[in-house]
Amino acid sequence: MTARRLRCVLALVLLAAAHAAFAQTPDTVQLQDLTWTELRDQVRAGTTTVIIPIGGTEQSGPYIAVGKHNRRATVLAERIARGLGHALVAPTVAYVPEGGTAPPTSHMRFPGTITLPDGAFEQLLASAAQSFAVHGFRTIVFLGDHGGYQKDLQHVVARLNRQWAGTGARALAPPEYYAASSAGYARILRRHGIRDDEIGTHAGLADTSLQLAVAPQMVRLDRLRHAPKPTAADGVYGGDPRRASAALGQLGVDAIVARTIEAIRRDTAGR
Repeated sequence: MTARRLRCVLALVLLAAAHAAFAQTPDTVQLQDLTWTELRDQVRAGTTTVIIPIGGTEQSGPYIAVGKHNRRATVLAERIARGLGHALVAPTVAYVPEGGTAPPTSHMRFPGTITLPDGAFEQLLASAAQSFAVHGFRTIVFLGDHGGYQKDLQHVVARLNRQWAGTGARALAPPEYYAASSAGYARILRRHGIRDDEIGTHAGLADTSLQLAVAPQMVRLDRLRHAPKPTAADGVYGGDPRRASAALGQLGVDAIVARTIEAIRRDTAGR
């Protein structure tokens, strides 16, 4: 076989392989990466749980990008969905209540933060859940990565479950997800010698370590290591992120994923 003919044969083989790869359903739990027919078939085959990750676009101190919660919620939801099996992940909700605008309050005092009124936020979540229920999903799980709207999630879940009584559909907002990422993670860090004045409640060592574990490119670690201790004026509340690490963050990630999977399985088994 001549070299020219060999090249043609190899090109045809590669073309056929590429065609086969594009023709296959991707190995993904991300709903937005599937076609409507693929989704229909998955629901018919028993994939009837959908997770709605909820993040938020807000300041997280000088050293973490404003999309922190969005990226973290997306990554954690995907790992939880894969751990559960027969579950998909909806597009992450990035617009959440973050404070007032006239005058700016809470995180709205810092550029880049985006806010919604509580009523609009709750309606957005309820409408998304109703959409999934119409298409055959039976368990709709809200996972909120931000502490400020946890009560909103409970309001939406209660309202949906009243509306869905007797239909077979159910909404959940397992408190274990946020508990594991806040108080639960703080306990883990204390066992590893981290002080409370480092852990913090927002953009401190805990927050920064979690982000280093799931999306290190969003943390300006080189500048952080040589910075003075940030304060509330910088958007860092009650903590010191300078000793944050991906290894510490992975401890929190593992706990959040495990606790949330356990909680969802327990709730669905109880039904």
